[in-house]
Parts: sequence; C-alpha cells; structure tokens
Amino acid sequence: MQRILLVPLFLAFISGATHAQEPIAIGISIAQSPPGSVVQGVQVKDGVEIIKDMINAQGGVLGRPIKLVYEDNQGIPEKGRSATEKLIVKDKVVAVTGGHQSSVCLAEIEVAHRYNVPYINTNCWSDDVRKKGYPEVFNPGNYNTRVSTAMAETIVAMGVKRVVAFAENTDYGIGQAKLMAEMIKAKAPQVDFKFETLDRTGKDFTPAILALRANPPDMVVNVMLPPAAYILMNQLYEQRVAPSPKTWMYDGAGLADYPDFWQNVKDSGKYMLSFGLYHPKMPMPKIGQDVAAEYFKRTKGEPNRLIFQAADSLLTIVEAIKQGKSADPAVITKTLKTMTVEGARGNFTFSQTPGVTFQQWADIPYVNYQLTEVNQPVSKTNLIQGPGQALDVSKLQKPAK
Repeated sequence: MQRILLVPLFLAFISGATHAQEPIAIGISIAQSPPGSVVQGVQVKDGVEIIKDMINAQGGVLGRPIKLVYEDNQGIPEKGRSATEKLIVKDKVVAVTGGHQSSVCLAEIEVAHRYNVPYINTNCWSDDVRKKGYPEVFNPGNYNTRVSTAMAETIVAMGVKRVVAFAENTDYGIGQAKLMAEMIKAKAPQVDFKFETLDRTGKDFTPAILALRANPPDMVVNVMLPPAAYILMNQLYEQRVAPSPKTWMYDGAGLADYPDFWQNVKDSGKYMLSFGLYHPKMPMPKIGQDVAAEYFKRTKGEPNRLIFQAADSLLTIVEAIKQGKSADPAVITKTLKTMTVEGARGNFTFSQTPGVTFQQWADIPYVNYQLTEVNQPVSKTNLIQGPGQALDVSKLQKPAK
C-alpha cells in the first residue's frame, strides 16, 4: 500500500517541477512581409532575441525561461488585430510587444484592452496610442509630440523660412505633419510650413516633387517609412530639389540608421539632416553597451535605435514580472505603473499624466545628426545635437553649387 501511495506523490513532484520550468510566453507582433515595414520588423526581432537570450542564459525570470511567440501583422491594422487576438487567446501570452507602425498599434491595443493584457508599444509614434488612456498600454518608445517639438526647434535654430513636408497617409505620418504645423506656428509663426500627404504604397512621387522645382523651399521634411521614404528621397535628388545648395533635406522618421538605408538611397542621402533616437556617441548604460556588442557580434553591423527600443520593450515586461513576482497579466500591468525600468537607453518610468504622455517615457532622449558622405556609418556622422544639448548650427554642411 505504501509503495502505491508513493506513485501519485512522485508524479505530483514531477508535475510541480515541470510547471516550475514552464516557459513564460510573450507575444511579438511585427511586420515580416509587405506592405509593412519589414526592415523595422527585422530590427525589432533582433533586439528582442538578444534580450531573450541574455535573460534565459541567466536562468530566466522567476526560474522560468522566456519564450517569444511571433505573428506577422504585415503592417495592416486588421492583420495586427487578428495577430494580437491569436497571441492572447490561443498562445496564452502574458503580454504583447513589438508594434512598430502606428495604424497597426491602434488596432492591436483595442484587443489588448479588451482582454486586459499588457501591451508594450515598441515604436508606434502616433500620439493617439497614448490619448486612448488604456491602462494596459505602456510606451517606452518615441511619440509624435516629442519629434515634432524637437524638429520645430531645429527649424527655428536653422533660421529657414519656407518648409515643405511629405507625409505618408497613415496615423503616424499625418499625425506628425499636423503636429509639426502646430509647433512651428507656435515657435516660429514667420515660417511658411506646408505638408502634402503621399500614398505609402506609391512608387512615383514625381508630380508632387516637380511642383517644387520652380520655387524650391529652404527645407524638405521626410515623414515617411521605407520603402516609400527611399523612393521619395531618390526622386527628390534626381529632380535636383533636395539636398541641394538651396534646400536642406530633413529626415523626421529616423531612417538613417536602418541597415538597408545606403543601399537604397546612395547619393540622395548625402548632406541629409536626421532626427534620431540613438547615436553611438551617446552615453549608454552597461545593458545598452552589452546589447550593442551582442548585435555587432551577430550581424557585424552597428545597432540602430530599434534594436534598443525592442530590447527595452522586452526588458520592461521581464522586469515587471520579476518585481511583481508574478507572470499574471493583471499583476504585470499594476507593477508597470509605478516601477522604474533599468533599460538599454537609461532608466525610465511611465508618466501617468493623461494625454500624449500617458504611460509614456516622457523625456526620451533624442539627437540630430548629419550625413556627410555616402555609405557613412552613423558612428561617423556629424553629431550636431546630443541629448539635452543645443543644436550646433555651425557644424552643418551644405552641398556645393
């Protein structure tokens, strides 16, 4: 009889040990196929994979390994909605992250909110994501108001008088262009600013560009994502509009550190001014340095801001599980509201102020730099404004006549 009783006790022990090692599933919704920004999707995946491997090499969290479950949202809102539902309902993930296109994030957060599952926004800039005020949504990435304010201040410092922006027809593009108009009007009402919306799936933007040849503006601002952003840049250069001795080219989408940037733009990228969220000359905490070193080891390339944003997205979830001592979605959400995240780009907390900074890293660092040579790595670019510094206009270079 005693031996028979030991069997269920032994099975219970084995079951408990197995449960203790059961992976914690975290959902990653990214664009892995067109028309979404596949290059962004690849960078986000690289970033979360590095952090996942680091955490699991140290024994995981709460004694359990991290498991990443991927879904391809194709950069389409409805696909993102379906991907998020599958991750939550079928794959039983405790949180979702990876979002990098605003229209998709806006669809996905509706699902996360409905199921009360934490959603960590990696790279969706639209302020509307924050304005929803959903308690499950946290934003360690950038936001349009931050970008538009910084770019308006740059435009004021450079003293340009006439600015034309080309924005993609998405929540991100239109939202940022409208905010730029508001910020420039407030900070420099004498500046003539206009924007035109272009189809993000378009191939020929020449008609819109030709209108600028007869009367070139002082600056053209690009508020588009690849591949449309690259097409626009090349056509602006081919039509001798920008960059040129008359017209600055200003990238408002953080394109210059994409791994496929130079192979797609060539000469049209030289002299471009770029808003950025990372530069190798920025001070970085040890975890950021470790992520950068590991990325270089795996790819032989320089990391870009998406690597660190993705790393911080997964770190945010893992730290909430660790500090809350639970992988329950409700506990994760509660913990995130008050905790400090020791991230790859620095320590941050989530603002609880309603509006554009709700559950946002409000003072996320940014830089401005200029490309001065074709095929120039970001580490060699001309850093004209570091985090917390004033713009050094004297460092800017313009094409010769």
